[in-house]
Amino acid sequence: MNPQRLKKLTEEILAHGLDGIALVPGPNMIYFSGIHCHLSERPIVLFFPADDDPAIIIPTLEAMKAQEAGIPEDRIFAWSDRDGYTGAFQQACAHLELSDYLLGVEAFHMRVLELELLHRYAPGLTIAHAEPITSALRIHKDAAEIKAMEQAIEVAETAIAQLIPSIKIGMSEKQVAGMLTQLLMDGGAESIAFGPIVSAGPNSASPHATPTDRRLTEGDLLVIDWGVYVNGYPSDITRTFAVGEIDPELKRIYNVVKAANEQGKLAARPGVTGHQVDKAARDVIEKAGYGQYFFHRTGHGLGLEVHEPPFMAEGNQEPLQVGNVFTVEPGIYLPGRGGVRIEDDVVVTASGNRSLTSFSRELIRVG
Repeated sequence: MNPQRLKKLTEEILAHGLDGIALVPGPNMIYFSGIHCHLSERPIVLFFPADDDPAIIIPTLEAMKAQEAGIPEDRIFAWSDRDGYTGAFQQACAHLELSDYLLGVEAFHMRVLELELLHRYAPGLTIAHAEPITSALRIHKDAAEIKAMEQAIEVAETAIAQLIPSIKIGMSEKQVAGMLTQLLMDGGAESIAFGPIVSAGPNSASPHATPTDRRLTEGDLLVIDWGVYVNGYPSDITRTFAVGEIDPELKRIYNVVKAANEQGKLAARPGVTGHQVDKAARDVIEKAGYGQYFFHRTGHGLGLEVHEPPFMAEGNQEPLQVGNVFTVEPGIYLPGRGGVRIEDDVVVTASGNRSLTSFSRELIRVG
């Protein structure tokens, strides 16, 4: 357990008028307890009461993790595959007196299974969303978190530099994705942050395309969106390449997106909202006449999760603060022809922001 994080967590729980929060395996559990478990058919729930020590419902085969995290033995409700988990839920609910609780739960992570069991054995339980608490604490990245993301970026950027000379006309999107994945793992990735997006030609007009057997053709735009985890934190980068010679309009939209990326980053500083960063990038694209072809937000937060707050999106009026890390990734997508996206990872500093990514944003020709 991280005592400083737990202290802040308790303060936030009390400030939000809750009696405690409950976490399931995932980024929040890792952040506040250091316990790494998979969300599976074996339910695990970690409780952080406002006025007592943490407690956990956990399979016996994982109980050592709770002990190592410093959870008191009498607050570890372990259960075996033979006996099942319902008894552990019943014991924990009674011991913690959850029937009197206003409990924060993870709306984006807790399953119906865990929630139904809590209500079954704590019939007076009232729930609220825990995200206002967890997001408020995780949104500020400390030096160690930023360093881990910088290391993940270094692995990702080294791999793409090694990949570029090997990309040839006639290769399939899947082949390029496979080559990139191998380079990432050989280069020190802990794991792949997400299946890399490698999309060429008309496929590149779909922002979240998956690699196909389509072969790279002269005149294509090639979008590659990739990232890795290092020390538990990810990188998330996109660059767009020209396969051979591309037509003038495709070059034009590349330059428009490049300018939008620059303006989005220039706008980011303490006190500016996600709405304003999004607008700074979007205005460039709209003024160039391509507004209808930019149909996603300009960016998302980066941390233990690849997508988390803060979001660089229309309507987000939350001001940026020092230590926020997020992407700036405007794009233009022309149906049937191709798309361009340029994505950087940035951190807000006292004087503005610093781009953690440095790979060239110039249009590079491959093939």
